[in-house]
Amino acid sequence: MSFSVNTNIGAAAALQALNSTSKALNITQSRINSGLNVGSTKDDSAAYTIAQSLRSDVGGLKAVSSSLSRAKSVTDVAVAGAEQISDILGQLKSKAQQASDAGIDDNSRAALNKDFVALRDQITTIVNSSTFNGTNLLKGNSGETGRVSALQSLGGVVAGSGSSTYTPDTLNVANVDLDLGSTNSGAVFENFDATAEIDTAANAQAAVGFITDSQALLATKLSDLGAASRQIDAQSTFTSKLSDVVEAGIGNLVDADLAKESARLQALQVKQQLGVQALSIANQAPQTITSLFR
Repeated sequence: MSFSVNTNIGAAAALQALNSTSKALNITQSRINSGLNVGSTKDDSAAYTIAQSLRSDVGGLKAVSSSLSRAKSVTDVAVAGAEQISDILGQLKSKAQQASDAGIDDNSRAALNKDFVALRDQITTIVNSSTFNGTNLLKGNSGETGRVSALQSLGGVVAGSGSSTYTPDTLNVANVDLDLGSTNSGAVFENFDATAEIDTAANAQAAVGFITDSQALLATKLSDLGAASRQIDAQSTFTSKLSDVVEAGIGNLVDADLAKESARLQALQVKQQLGVQALSIANQAPQTITSLFR
């Protein structure tokens, strides 16, 4: 063993070991603070890149969920309005059937007619009121504002030579046209006279006929709206579950095991203390040379 005041190999080795321990300690403390095992591309480029892509997908799924929630609200408002109109049609038919009885007196028929007109006009009020966020599925002439187009999934991106093309997967719900007296083909009240009254037995009998036709058409439209609402519910549930699974996948890639990191932290802290002591001992070694000159 040689003695030198110019070179202290032991101290150099102890310092290298202490620096290595301090670096590992900093990494462990960073993982504990952030909760991430891979918090930067410097930690693991492959895992970080995949996680970033999945985080983007989670953001897209949140947009899908928001779009579906809006479509659900619009559809539910339309369903509520259509169901109320269905109840009114039942009442209108009952009034018309009573007024069709040739044996009732004029005063009774006039009272029935007054109720009939009030109920008839209420249909228009309900249709006009069944609006959510500017969209009304019960109006037949409302153009783009009368239909719902919601994001159903993230769709796909087709890479191009100069730019990529994104094609979202959409869920569409068309309006059901419950405008009273509408002339649109397939409208529920296409053959329903918007000014119809039951002031005579003949008019009442005619009213029973076109109300019955409207009830049959409305039943089909209600079925369509119900199916659309169930489809939106199912897609919303799937989107929520898919988002949870993707987030769990991100966690599997980049989250730190805090139990292991806690144990590692304690071990490194002890190792750091021992390293400091070892460096102190190594730094004292040159002092023994002075004893040779006494």
